[in-house]
Amino acid sequence: MFRSRKITIAAVVLLTILTLAAMSEAVQSLARLAVEPLKIFTDALVIVHEKYVEQVNVRDLIYGALEGMLSGLDPHSSFMRPDVLKDISSDMQGKFGGLGIEITKKDNYIMVISPIDDTPATAAGIKPGDYIVKINGVSTRSMPITEAVQKLRGPAGTTVKIHVWRKSWMEPKEMELTRANIEVKTVKHNIPEKGYGYVKITQFNANTADLLGSSLKDLEKMDGGMKGLVLDLRNNPGGLLDQAVRVSNMFIDSGLIVFTRGRNESQNTAARAVKAGSHTGFPMVLLINAGSASASEIVAGCLQDHHRAIIAGERSFGKGSVQTIIPLSDGSGLKLTTAKYFTPNGRDIQAHGIDPDFVVPGDLLAGLDENRRKLLTREQDLERHLQGPEDLQEELPSDTPGDLPGDVEKKKTDSPQDPQLDAALRILKAWPAFSKAAGTSTPPAENN
Repeated sequence: MFRSRKITIAAVVLLTILTLAAMSEAVQSLARLAVEPLKIFTDALVIVHEKYVEQVNVRDLIYGALEGMLSGLDPHSSFMRPDVLKDISSDMQGKFGGLGIEITKKDNYIMVISPIDDTPATAAGIKPGDYIVKINGVSTRSMPITEAVQKLRGPAGTTVKIHVWRKSWMEPKEMELTRANIEVKTVKHNIPEKGYGYVKITQFNANTADLLGSSLKDLEKMDGGMKGLVLDLRNNPGGLLDQAVRVSNMFIDSGLIVFTRGRNESQNTAARAVKAGSHTGFPMVLLINAGSASASEIVAGCLQDHHRAIIAGERSFGKGSVQTIIPLSDGSGLKLTTAKYFTPNGRDIQAHGIDPDFVVPGDLLAGLDENRRKLLTREQDLERHLQGPEDLQEELPSDTPGDLPGDVEKKKTDSPQDPQLDAALRILKAWPAFSKAAGTSTPPAENN
């Protein structure tokens, strides 16, 4: 039986190779290279299926192999089983059942990139950089991200127990959280002081740009007009690239927004601004921190290169890569890193992040000395992260606070719970001192 089954599976593999050979030259080349490795894979698959102590489903074995293959590439590539791919699609629409956290792999455990505002995760006090070391009593050591997502998700009203460890804690803490229907309203706005607008973007899903447009229209109707805007991208883990482009375009009316470069020509793209629908009649301060990643960094890098906004806060996460969702025939799919993106001036921020014009520690950094600030986890700390231009070349800048000029730095804070927002408002009030840095007369050179 063993030999017969081995021959059958080998025949399937051979048929697959012959099918590939009938396709493009690149695929034919891959097929030739894959003959021997596929034979080894087939041998291992048959042995496990026939001799493992318990009966296992062949599809589960192959799915497990694919999960291992993709997870070995970089922290952001993964194989998604059909139910996981369905969940990802729900995420992009801003609706799902769970806790409201963006996670990644770090030190072989599950690590929080950022909690989403107004979710069970933020209510429980979970912060960027926290490790989830157990889910319902099961260790997350070596657990694929897709499996962790499945365990954390669930119907609203059900509970999940997690053990959370923070670098400042002696041991993990057990938390029991009640899942909720996470319907993320990605854009919120208010008027913190007369004449000044505030917009918070929590992530970039399919509705973000439209919601931002509505918020800006509301703010611009305030008595006397809007003297300045604070755009808050702190703890925003990113999302859809096209939404980052549309959001950036709302604040600039011409020039390059972002460009991407990959191995294939089809992955080389450039997005440029158009004048229609842009809002350029007010100064801006954009807030970022270590939880600002991916699409957030695209917006921050664009507005910084165009001198459209002053960037304040802490250095961002440093995820400068683009992931593409590629469906497979059985309803599963690949989330594959296919390109890196660059700011209008050609800055590669992979494993580096966006450096703020003014470093202003927030609650996460308040009271920490420089050595403890360096413990904050960013892209550069993740295993198998794509190398950035400054990896192994120079030490990245610390999060040591910078000085704000003149009397702006001397005034006492009016919002002690949010020193970064307070600093942003003070910068806007003292805008003449920053007029040179905020000028738009010299657009960045375009890169092709």
